[in-house]
Amino acid sequence: MFSRLTPLLRGLLGLMAVLTPLVCCEAAAQGAGAAEVPLDRAAIAAGLCTDAGDTLDRAADALGDASDDDLAFLRRITDALMGRNLVCGETVAIKSGGGTVDALTGAPVDASGKTPVLNLRNRASAENLGAALTLLTPSSASDRDRALRVLARRPQGVSAAALARAAEAASDDASRAAIEELAVVASLASEDVSERIAAVEALARTPNRRNLGRLEALKGEPAYESDTAFRGAVDAAIGEASTWVRVADALSVLFSGLSYASILFIAAVGLAIVFGLMGVINLAHGEFIMIGAYVTFMVQEVLRALAPALVDWYLILAIPFTFLVTAAIGVAIELLVVRHLYRRPLMTLLATWAVSLFLVNIVRVTFGTQNLAFATPSYISGGFTLIGDFIVTQNRLFAIVFALVVLAATWLILKKTPFGLNVRAVTQNREMASAIGIATRRVDMLAFGLGSGLAGLAGLALAPIYNVNPLMGTNFIIESFMVVVLGGVGSLAGTLIAALGIGQINVLIEPIWGAVAAKVIVLLLIIAFIQRRPEGLFAAPGRRK
Repeated sequence: MFSRLTPLLRGLLGLMAVLTPLVCCEAAAQGAGAAEVPLDRAAIAAGLCTDAGDTLDRAADALGDASDDDLAFLRRITDALMGRNLVCGETVAIKSGGGTVDALTGAPVDASGKTPVLNLRNRASAENLGAALTLLTPSSASDRDRALRVLARRPQGVSAAALARAAEAASDDASRAAIEELAVVASLASEDVSERIAAVEALARTPNRRNLGRLEALKGEPAYESDTAFRGAVDAAIGEASTWVRVADALSVLFSGLSYASILFIAAVGLAIVFGLMGVINLAHGEFIMIGAYVTFMVQEVLRALAPALVDWYLILAIPFTFLVTAAIGVAIELLVVRHLYRRPLMTLLATWAVSLFLVNIVRVTFGTQNLAFATPSYISGGFTLIGDFIVTQNRLFAIVFALVVLAATWLILKKTPFGLNVRAVTQNREMASAIGIATRRVDMLAFGLGSGLAGLAGLALAPIYNVNPLMGTNFIIESFMVVVLGGVGSLAGTLIAALGIGQINVLIEPIWGAVAAKVIVLLLIIAFIQRRPEGLFAAPGRRK
């Protein structure tokens, strides 16, 4: 019996050996087909001519699994639809140059028909699809930024798979983070409550005003009233985001005040030295700031002509030239004008005013009255987000760092050099300093040059962020005197603290009552303070005799 069954069993085993590879191959083919479903391009092209809204939505849902060729096709036909270059006739075609090409094959065809017009709803869907395709296909940086702005208005119109694929294809961290944020916002509209709670928690981890508004909008949804877990997650996220938004606002005000105070300090420190040492009210101080900006411009233009590769570094390379040129002009003015008027304060006031008019008109004749064009160096361009909406801009950070460098250099000169010792001696008691052999007139000349050079450095710091023209200095002379008088004549520490105080108060008041009212209020506060303390924050150790 077993001998009869043996041939039968052998036949069955052979048949299984033949069929098994076929079954495995068929399963593998089915699995591969499930992983990548080809796009029905003909149906998409025809659908855009008949029912554009549903077709656009179906195309958006398919972005996550579409091949690169299908993505390129979708982008081409979507751009044609939005640009009114789609021709719907017996053959769906796209206007290209002087003729038309088949929408499916790209071959030239003679096609005629109507051009579909998008309504408001369909146009929004087309814009969303076009933006998503821009992120999924090779595009320029400007196009990608524009696409992100479009998707930010309606992120729910793109599938999570498409956004995840776009995040993987992002070429930089900033774009990737923006796309991931869009994916989180899209998840807020999910039907899965757990997915929505995860999106709420993700928004709380990146607190800013935009996300806070998105979270507060969730209070009006039915799920907020019906689902306890969802309501608790939303309330906790709003509380956390609100706290960090307030912290970011405070830091932003502090940073803006510091940057403004940095400019005030650089502009006023030179005047503090001159006024404290010689008692000269130098109304030409603002023009030294202007000259510093113009010297910086000349350095930029020389580098542009002789060494274009170094133009990006013109601010750094201009520092010694700006200081030396403005200091030399200051020394010349002290020798020719100021030296002869020390005991005649009113005449000194009028003389320095005449010097300021002379310098303004010389610059007008030489350079004209228009604003100068400065290149923005890469190291002061852009910024980075620290917390919430608090963005640390590179140009303001440069101003703060530059002010600290100027402060350190001035302190070293006045405290650690023989010249600084002479300046302090002459400031405290001129007759006694002269009696012990200090050349007081030479100290006056060099101190006037130092103050002028520091004013020129203020012009350098202002050059890339301020309107540079012959009248720019007049906007800083009054504020410089306010800083010097408030801080105490001749006091470096007083100048620093006064600049910080005026800068912070001005930044706090300006958003509420405006720039003009802020300056008036600050001036009134200074007048009230001087009424109680005429010597300023820090009284000078002695008086000029």
